[in-house]
Amino acid sequence: MPQISAVIIAFNEEKNIERCLQSLQGVVDEIVVLDSFSKDRTEEICKKYNVSFYQHAFDGHIQQKNRAITYAKFPHVLSLDSDEALDETLKKSILEVKNDFSKDGYYMNRLTNYCGHWIKHCGWYPDRKMRLWDSRKGQWTGINPHDKYELFEGDKNAGYLKGDILHYSYYSVDDHYKQVEYFTNIASKAFFEKGKKAPMFKLVVNPIAKFVDHYFLKLGFLDGKAGYLVSKISAYATYLKYKKLRALYANAK
Repeated sequence: MPQISAVIIAFNEEKNIERCLQSLQGVVDEIVVLDSFSKDRTEEICKKYNVSFYQHAFDGHIQQKNRAITYAKFPHVLSLDSDEALDETLKKSILEVKNDFSKDGYYMNRLTNYCGHWIKHCGWYPDRKMRLWDSRKGQWTGINPHDKYELFEGDKNAGYLKGDILHYSYYSVDDHYKQVEYFTNIASKAFFEKGKKAPMFKLVVNPIAKFVDHYFLKLGFLDGKAGYLVSKISAYATYLKYKKLRALYANAK
């Protein structure tokens, strides 16, 4: 039976991290937290749960998540963000896998709580994520801040677990706008470094397409007011990302 290390990156997560740690009790054999020098009670809370606590300056979501894996005692790793937790069905699924870890990695669904509402549409659910794997078989990739775990041999030996990762993303609409500001800074810089362009038509067409996709095609209207806000702010984030990317090119001239 393989032992599993849960690996979490954190920064100023006193509001969320205890829920995350509680959900891992009795499921994993070790919890590792890699913190980016939090200024709040994150470290204090972690130490209540016999966590292996490390600190390293943040240099990107992908970089930090790959680094966090190196602190794990066991090659089989479960990765969660600080604002996530396992539901009861997913806990049982992971415990069953420990008896027969037959795949290189396992996907699971993520269900997001937005200002007190569980979002079932808008393209936010089921939001499949690979979060349990043999760390010798893959690594974190993607474009910051949108990281993803990829197996070296692809998905040919990947499995799927029942249950949801519960994602407590935003407590207020203001939280959403603040994260949009933060994430679009990172995304625009990553696009700029990769040489991706931002023609004017993307600034106009892509945000409209994003709203139509989330609210109508992916049935965001069924999530009521929350679905409308998610769709609207997602469209705004697309606009802001390209606006900032155009500014980076203008400043580089």
